[in-house]
Amino acid sequence: MTEQDLPEDDAPALASPAPAPSPLPGTPTDARAGFVALIGVPNAGKSTLLNSLVGTKVSIVSRKVQTTRALVRGIVIEGAAQIVLVDTPGIFAPKRRLDRAMVHSAWSGAADADAVCLLVDARKGVDEEVQAILSRLGEVRREKLLILNKIDLIPREKLLALAAQLNEAAPFAETFMISALKGDGIGDLRRALAARMPAGHWLYPEDQVSDAPLRMLAAEITREKIYDRLHEELPYRSTVETDQWLVKADGSVRIEQTIFVERESQRAIVLGRNGQTIRSIGQAARLEIAEAAEATVHLFLHVKVRENWADDPARYREMGLEFPRG
Repeated sequence: MTEQDLPEDDAPALASPAPAPSPLPGTPTDARAGFVALIGVPNAGKSTLLNSLVGTKVSIVSRKVQTTRALVRGIVIEGAAQIVLVDTPGIFAPKRRLDRAMVHSAWSGAADADAVCLLVDARKGVDEEVQAILSRLGEVRREKLLILNKIDLIPREKLLALAAQLNEAAPFAETFMISALKGDGIGDLRRALAARMPAGHWLYPEDQVSDAPLRMLAAEITREKIYDRLHEELPYRSTVETDQWLVKADGSVRIEQTIFVERESQRAIVLGRNGQTIRSIGQAARLEIAEAAEATVHLFLHVKVRENWADDPARYREMGLEFPRG
């Protein structure tokens, strides 16, 4: 029996193309959307810049280096463009497994973006760490922008010389001079990024400022408060996990979090005398989490010793990192 002889009901149906996804509410007809990766050495100011561009906190800011671990995304609307900003971990010379995972995450974020912004602390200039990034930047086949941060802290002539030096080292499409903390130059940068976004529907709802779940953001806020309170005393190899997020009948949220440290001596530091340190950390974190969650928050913190947690694949999954083997 040939295909023409098949009964009509048995004739093979022609595959119809899948319907195009409907644009999200609020998406303009001339919409543009894409990803921008922020890369740089630790403490160049990437998290501060991300928060400034978004207009609210989506990434933790700390004096302690290497605090951003996962790829944190902030979402900006500028005209018809939606810019998804990826705050990558600081790029540095990795020594331990966690370090290697963070650096791999940073370069992966750059490779996947529509544009890449190298953020340089203008006060420090081109040191060995910046030079190491410049040596690899040519491998990233994306348009690259140079952002000089903290420009209010150095003389203009030094700033211009630094910009010239960096533009000789790498093919930057454009250079921006900003103060992420004060907001200087942020508007021009936001508009330039918007112009570089490819045409297409918005990727996130109009009122969404980050794709990080509130549970993760809450853990990051608590981790920031730990660093604020114990900057000199506690190694950065501590982590926080949100174990419970329970919305109660009155609309308030009960949150339980565990702070993992590697030694009993570190646990004693986090707890403090008569629990004073952990209480102050909890109070500061609770206020900020409540603002992010737009609800009353009841926060309960626990501190546990987990030796070599930085070698546990489950902890990497919790942070959104790929576990490096070997």
